[in-house]
Amino acid sequence: MANREEKRNLETIPVGSLGIISLPGCKPLGEKVDQYLVKWRAERESEHKESLAFAGYQRESYLLDAKVPRFGSGEAKGQILESVRGTDLYLLVDVLNYSMTYSLCGNENHMSPDDHYQDLKRIIAAVGGKARRITVIMPFLYESRQHKRTSRESLDCALALQELVSMGVDNIITFDAHDPRVQNAIPLHGFETVQPAYQFIKGLLRNVKDLQLDSSHMMVISPDEGGMGRAIYIANVLGLDMGMFYKRRDYTRIVNGRNPIVAHEFLGTSVEGKDMIIIDDMISSGESMLEVAAALKERKANKIFVFSTFGLFTNGLDKFDKAYENGIIDKVLTTNLIYQTPELLQREWYINCDMSKYIAYIIDTLNHDSSISDLLNPNERIQNIVAKYKTGEL
Repeated sequence: MANREEKRNLETIPVGSLGIISLPGCKPLGEKVDQYLVKWRAERESEHKESLAFAGYQRESYLLDAKVPRFGSGEAKGQILESVRGTDLYLLVDVLNYSMTYSLCGNENHMSPDDHYQDLKRIIAAVGGKARRITVIMPFLYESRQHKRTSRESLDCALALQELVSMGVDNIITFDAHDPRVQNAIPLHGFETVQPAYQFIKGLLRNVKDLQLDSSHMMVISPDEGGMGRAIYIANVLGLDMGMFYKRRDYTRIVNGRNPIVAHEFLGTSVEGKDMIIIDDMISSGESMLEVAAALKERKANKIFVFSTFGLFTNGLDKFDKAYENGIIDKVLTTNLIYQTPELLQREWYINCDMSKYIAYIIDTLNHDSSISDLLNPNERIQNIVAKYKTGEL
């Protein structure tokens, strides 16, 4: 894998000197991405290394020093502490990192997605148009759950995308957008939504032994009609059957801004005795996911594995602990694209899918102005890892 990428990236001149600014909530991920880039570029042989176009190509770090200090009133400003003139700049931001705090008139305030998004704009403003190109890597797309209008309400995600583009952002890269159609708000700019399907499959196969990857022993389940595309993709590349649930809602009432779910209805063939992969874009409180898992267990499903790009766990981990103890779920796989609590990382039922290498590949390739199409379609890599698993090489 690595060698294939290296060869491809050698053929083109970088767009500009590579610079990465990891906003405070995204520091651990940014550092891991940086380590990969430093390693690859130190190993990379190129006859152009000494040329002007490759100036600053090999460095000890591509992370630029930036910060967002706060005033006592809670107001803030973005500061970049080194030159960004002519750089190909990548900004990493995790809008869901609620562990970050700041002082607001003497009170400790936890940062909300709004605070993180505002900080991103402050850093873009501090760049002041000096960078050659700005790419925002925002794994969880800000306000992406507010992607369509059902009554008199705001369209926050579309507004945010337009705002970033108007500030000079060239490309926006996100992971598993809740609804990719939101990119219609910025039709003339780069918008990629990346699926971590390969990392999920790799995480499962590396951590769970003796799985039978065929349609008589395994099924992929979409917990709702909105996430069908994800389930269809995994089912097709692994050669499995799929099933789905749809939410029957009570449209006569509104609770917490939504129509409450009355029941999860199942569509699909028999799940009896089969292992289940339930795949969704996010685990918020996790209630729907656990209800779906329980419904599958009632239908005599065997092991249940949950794949979710973003593990928010907004109501804590207790329900998942109970479900694991009661044998309703076997493993939960989420990525390190957003903040993970230390408690989550220690759970026996949890598998962490590290996305830093993938992001490093994307940054490396884009910095060379090469196509990332094959990175966005991981079918070949999935087939390779499944073949290795079946022959016991993994």
